[in-house]
Amino acid sequence: MSILTLDIGATAVKYGLFDPNGILFKQGDFPTQAQNGAHSLFVRLTAWIQNLPETISAIGVSTCGQVDPSTGNIMYATDNLPGYTGMQVRSYLEETFSVPVAVENDANAAAIGEAYFGSARGMPDFLCITYGTGIGGAIISDNSIYRGKNGSAGEFGHIITHAGGLPCTCGGKGCYETYASVNALCRRVRAVTGQTLSSHEIMMRIQEDSIANALKDWVYEVAIGLSSLIHALNPYCIILGGGIMENPRLLHLLRKETLELVMPNFRGTLIFGAALGNQAALYGMFHFLRDSVTKGDP
Repeated sequence: MSILTLDIGATAVKYGLFDPNGILFKQGDFPTQAQNGAHSLFVRLTAWIQNLPETISAIGVSTCGQVDPSTGNIMYATDNLPGYTGMQVRSYLEETFSVPVAVENDANAAAIGEAYFGSARGMPDFLCITYGTGIGGAIISDNSIYRGKNGSAGEFGHIITHAGGLPCTCGGKGCYETYASVNALCRRVRAVTGQTLSSHEIMMRIQEDSIANALKDWVYEVAIGLSSLIHALNPYCIILGGGIMENPRLLHLLRKETLELVMPNFRGTLIFGAALGNQAALYGMFHFLRDSVTKGDP
């Protein structure tokens, strides 16, 4: 029996298969094709799960958007994945596959993965921020996710860093993710090179002056948000997730830029890359499901 974990983003769906002891024995990803909408994604996802050779005992879904973990419904999602708001993910998957299903916001899942298996082990309080198509965030306080009044705390991607600035997919203007997401970096590079490059390709070409300058400007935008969160919350540690944050040189630049922007008595905040990289949310969903599956709870 295997536990299937999914991490749904606007660009790709990552998946992992765990045995009951927490060994990740199979992983991969496939395109979200977000332009076709959420309904189309779940039709494809259903067919993909049905064709798995493994017997699935539970499904954990880490996803973009604001999630009600008690129901597994998507309370709100931006147009990064059209038609996702209101989708009843847990009930749909439970009815389709007759196994326990847990659904959680992707940044919350990544934070729990890092707390139990990665960089944040032994840390009762920290922030986790994920950078990809958008920016997600999680607040861990006293070993628990701080959810806020409506369960949606940690939407760091939509703090305003540029009042009246560029339009965001949320409908606002000047949001952090509009300037500091990986999409924003790719947009900057395209503006100066005329080329559409992935974040991996950008990091491979940072010796080129135009790309280096675009990256420098983007690092400053990331640091603006981080310094604001440090001043507001004074965290012990910040874990930075997303594939781009696996680059040691980039992490060094971000630490340096961020700590130069904060007041001296706030410079003790530690900044780490996610030890689990892009697998953090998969491990987080395994943790959410492990007890119920091993105990046989519904």
